[in-house]
Amino acid sequence: MSGFARMVISLAFAVCLLWADAVPASPVVRSASHRSITDRTIVWPAWEQWQRIALLKDYNSRIVILGTALLGAAAGIVGSFTLLRKRALMGDALSHATLPGIGLAFIIATAAGADGKSLSVLLPGATLTGLIGVGAILLIRNLTRLKEDAALGIVLSVFFGAGVSLLGVIQQMKTGHAAGLEAFVYGKTASMRAGDAMLTGGATSLCVIVCLMLFKELKLLCFDEGFAGSRGLPIVRLDMVLMALVVVVAIVGLQAVGLILMIALLVIPAAAARFWTEEMWKMALIASMLGAAGGMLGAAMSALFSRLPSGAMIVLVCSLFFLASLVFGTARGVLVRWVRRTQLNRRVHRQHVLRAMYEILESSASAAHVDRTGVHAGIPISKLLSMRSWSARRLRHEIRRAERAGFVTGLDNEQVCLTESGFGEAARLTRQHRLWELYLINYADIAPGNVDRDADAIEHVLDPDIVSELEALLHQQQRDARVPASPHELREGFTAPSTTAAGGT
Repeated sequence: MSGFARMVISLAFAVCLLWADAVPASPVVRSASHRSITDRTIVWPAWEQWQRIALLKDYNSRIVILGTALLGAAAGIVGSFTLLRKRALMGDALSHATLPGIGLAFIIATAAGADGKSLSVLLPGATLTGLIGVGAILLIRNLTRLKEDAALGIVLSVFFGAGVSLLGVIQQMKTGHAAGLEAFVYGKTASMRAGDAMLTGGATSLCVIVCLMLFKELKLLCFDEGFAGSRGLPIVRLDMVLMALVVVVAIVGLQAVGLILMIALLVIPAAAARFWTEEMWKMALIASMLGAAGGMLGAAMSALFSRLPSGAMIVLVCSLFFLASLVFGTARGVLVRWVRRTQLNRRVHRQHVLRAMYEILESSASAAHVDRTGVHAGIPISKLLSMRSWSARRLRHEIRRAERAGFVTGLDNEQVCLTESGFGEAARLTRQHRLWELYLINYADIAPGNVDRDADAIEHVLDPDIVSELEALLHQQQRDARVPASPHELREGFTAPSTTAAGGT
């Protein structure tokens, strides 16, 4: 074979190799069994994998999911107290303070010839430096003029820096290395064994039992520390118990989510539960449920998508719960607050219309008050437009709302009149407004010309008890049910007409 032929064959062989590399491999070639260990692509799990995780058929999945669920439940309950105690970041400082304890425990155990990476060795060291961190925070707060947030920042940064330095020292040791210890920084949920899950379950169960036994005392400590002290409760001891619970939860959570993300389990479920209720026991219950659900779903998602870290997935699931609670929470959610604000604004606008109609009837009456004979008197819409800075479209819209509520009836396109119930409501609203005006003039030293707007801003929150208190302050306890005359027309030294107790018209 000539040299030219050999060259042609070599070029053809090279082209074939390049073409083979350019053509994507078939699904059979790129199956999971032939994937390289350096391949970081995420593959969507098959239906059988979803079933195995949902039914907890795998032993390791059962251990991990149940362990993280117990951790999330305990963190939710303890986090509810720390959130209301305004010490939400205490868990972050404590979790960072455990890192030097882990490093010191590893060095001492390795020097003694023991297994330096055993949890029975590392967790006591982490607990010790965590408690030292708590003491350092309390000392800085009580013995200096620094606030608690400054103490938290100092302890967090100093202890974490010391821990990172110790990990660097361990890396240079001849008898051991730091491989595996970094997992406590980010978490290593997948390596949890039955003994680890039992330790987590025992510690979290102890935290839940202590919270239930001291629920009333801890609740009082969170809401009113001064009142709790006046009732003879040991404030310092209760505070130490609460901090000890935070330490326990933070220590057992190191393996699940790591010291950096541990703060998420202590804060996010409790903060999300705050949007759903105003009662403490309900908040603790909802927080524990959200924490448990976040731990279970996050661990399950990490089991399905093996390339995703468990700690990060748990935090992301809890964050989704928080966003849903933020929007749809029945007590403090954005949507509920928007609905309440809209309803309040509509009620205020309707009250303004009714009071304006009553004042028009009042100005056209011969007496100082209006009786029910003026109910059927028509009120021109043009006069209502001149009472406030309404547009014609908005005023007609509010009149239609009041008409649907049964307070007004439209005689024609240019006049409206009050119904029996509308007249009573308008008289009550005008009376409350006048009471506030009298109170602001007589007790707040506000000029009569400026008092209308101030009274207008607060009259809508009046209830019968407040009305009764106002009448008592103004010495108006007679049975005359008349609406007080407008204080803008009162001369200096003139005594206001008397009214009855709350509510009557």
